[in-house]
Amino acid sequence: QVQLVESGGGSVQAGGSLTLTCAASGDTYPRNCMGWFRQAPGKEREAVAAIHTDGRETYYADSVKGRFIISQDNSKNMLYLQMNSLKPEDTAMYYCAADLFCDSDNVPGFGFRGQGTQVTVSS
Repeated sequence: QVQLVESGGGSVQAGGSLTLTCAASGDTYPRNCMGWFRQAPGKEREAVAAIHTDGRETYYADSVKGRFIISQDNSKNMLYLQMNSLKPEDTAMYYCAADLFCDSDNVPGFGFRGQGTQVTVSS
């Protein structure tokens, strides 16, 4: 059984940092394109960052450019999201997702995803 499991969420003050981790387990899973999404209560889901597994293409939402960094360790089947200079508006449930392909924006679909990890940023 293939699973994506997120960890690393928590509560921080504005200006702080967190690193989210996504661990993929199982024999095979669609992972040519992987990314992080977030959804806050009452708001639409947003693609935050994504990366081709070959590492040559990345995507960042305008709201996180210059603050968040997506990276991966294919040998360990791990995906990371380093989040710096966090703001209260970054508060959301963060999900790791994987897909066979990236779309035209270099973002994976949301169909294959983990259960999420909560990030709360206080002012």
